[in-house]
Amino acid sequence: MYYNNILESIGNTPMVRLNKVAAEVEATVLAKVETFNPGNSIKDRMALKMLEDAEKRGDIQPGGTIIECTSGNTGMGLAIAGAVKGYHCIFTTSDKQSKEKMDLLKAVGAEVIVCPTNVEPDDPRSYYSVAERLSKEIPNSFWCNQYDNLSNREAHYESTGPEIWEQTEGKITHLVVGVGTGGTISGTAKYLKEKNPNVQILGIDTYGSVFKKYHETGVFDEKEIYPYITEGIGEDILPKNVDFDLIDHFEKVSDKDGAVMTRRLAREEGILVGYSCGSAAAGLVQMKDKFKKDDVVVVIFHDHGSRYVGKIFNDEWMRQRGFLEDELRVRDVVARKSDKNFFSVQKSESVRSAFNMMKENDISQMPVMDNGDVVGAVTESAVLSYLLENPMQNTEKRIEEVMLAPFPTVEEDLLVTQLSRYITKETPAVITKDRAGTTHILTQYDIIQAI
Repeated sequence: MYYNNILESIGNTPMVRLNKVAAEVEATVLAKVETFNPGNSIKDRMALKMLEDAEKRGDIQPGGTIIECTSGNTGMGLAIAGAVKGYHCIFTTSDKQSKEKMDLLKAVGAEVIVCPTNVEPDDPRSYYSVAERLSKEIPNSFWCNQYDNLSNREAHYESTGPEIWEQTEGKITHLVVGVGTGGTISGTAKYLKEKNPNVQILGIDTYGSVFKKYHETGVFDEKEIYPYITEGIGEDILPKNVDFDLIDHFEKVSDKDGAVMTRRLAREEGILVGYSCGSAAAGLVQMKDKFKKDDVVVVIFHDHGSRYVGKIFNDEWMRQRGFLEDELRVRDVVARKSDKNFFSVQKSESVRSAFNMMKENDISQMPVMDNGDVVGAVTESAVLSYLLENPMQNTEKRIEEVMLAPFPTVEEDLLVTQLSRYITKETPAVITKDRAGTTHILTQYDIIQAI
């Protein structure tokens, strides 16, 4: 079997159980992993649907121009469709989007115009307004307008909803979805609630977005609007694709919690997905009290982590925003050591006694002490080399005569990522003291075990 073109491979994405990151949740938690679409995101579904519906209506003719305001993923879906069908693409995007997204759009032949994020939607500089203006100025062009084009949610009613229902054998009890344009949550929810009105639809929002308050009060509160870093979810407008009547609850997730969970998904589940996916998973865990043991909770993972290599998966970017406060530190390595015994040798002791101590306790290095102070270090290889080179000599030679320089001393708050400055092939361990004043040695093995 083969496909006639890449567009035919859209959909039928796998469902994968989440284990470690959802350990606190009693229910069965399944992720609908949309990265398996050709454009690596769920937006491929609605991009193709919007374009094909426009073609049926005669809104765009062969050789025309597709115009869209996009955070990147819808643009990718449209660009792939445009490449196959022979359309030119012009996309407007906001300056908070990752460079990777913009570069990928250009890679598939699109023209990208970057607009400021921190302006009102009706400001002529906003990425909505620029897209609308271009659609009026360029002949034979079509502005998809994913926010208000109802083909968006229809795509998910026709494909995403039925797939989830079939893959869970109709057992789904909750759907967790990040909400941006609203197409995914509304179209999928409509199908699922037609099958079972009791399925709970839980939308993930972000701080700085209007969705949650509007859903709960019916008030569009501009005071809710402020800049946020999370990409792909939340809005400062009310897109027509958001059917608030189908959504049972909105859960807000902070920029930091979404980013940290995105990294956890990669590290603990082996699922490399984007920022909004981390937000969805974090929101799911925040709502753990809503779920019972026999529930089947499906969370949609919208896009791929490759879009965020320069952001979420960049330590410096994360650190600058204070998102790595929970990063592993020296004190955490000490806490995770199964054996916290501190073995040392006095400088006046013999080489043979030091070797015997290391052999008896299965350790490869020790500090050398003098009246409670660390004055040197001895390694198994150094001691063994001395014994092999001097087999017939007096092995009662004092250890201070063969000891190495002391292992570096580090603070217990030091980030583990910074230990590479101290631990090398020549220096296999460091010394640290905890707040109680107890001395500990950390070896390469200890660090590997902690990580």
